[in-house]
Amino acid sequence: MRRTEVAMLAGVSVDYYTRLEQGRERHPSDQVLLAVAQALTLDAEATEHLCELARGRPRVRSSVDQSDVVNPGVLRFVQGCEHVSALVMNGRFDVLARNSLAEAIYKGMEHADNLLRLSFLNPSAPDFYPDWEEHSLVKVAHLRAAAGSDLQDPALVGLIEELSLASEEFRRMWARHDVRPVTSATIRFRHRVVGDLLLGYHIFTIASSPSQQILMFEAEPGTRYERALSELRGTHLRGR
Repeated sequence: MRRTEVAMLAGVSVDYYTRLEQGRERHPSDQVLLAVAQALTLDAEATEHLCELARGRPRVRSSVDQSDVVNPGVLRFVQGCEHVSALVMNGRFDVLARNSLAEAIYKGMEHADNLLRLSFLNPSAPDFYPDWEEHSLVKVAHLRAAAGSDLQDPALVGLIEELSLASEEFRRMWARHDVRPVTSATIRFRHRVVGDLLLGYHIFTIASSPSQQILMFEAEPGTRYERALSELRGTHLRGR
């Protein structure tokens, strides 16, 4: 949609909308922002993201970035989850901790320490994720939702720049400006040891460390995928 069309539908001048789009209008009213969101047919998550960007309220950072420090209690919980794959990640998809089954799923995969780098910089990612396009779009939209207006984080900016320079696919997906936090869905893996895995996953924000989330994968009970996970767990433990 062209700038003039958005301005007309939102009921503002083209000049005002241009200033808003370029970040030069620092105090837009809620009415204007909602009108722009409606003109762009944004959903609730994207509208919230638009308002956060327009307000220009970066998150307050402490002198020491705590986003990479996992609480010992959380670490014990994740490592104690024996029948599901569990890991802790921050808003940049850095993997901060994982249990033995998560280690087994990602074992041997280059860039497994960051799930975005794995998707866009590992040439074998489309084989590992049979639904690579759909899964990668979800990750990029989740990254935008997690980042918000927090572009004062040099590690986040560096990650976006790195992926933009190295991956045309990431540039294409980032340019869509999709914003959608994810809490649960399903995912398929094609594992080199046990073959296909269809797993449900859930993402939980850690209340004591809001920049961190627990990502858990589980198989439907009684399915061949549950049996494959059990086999993978046993193979990994024997190989230690």
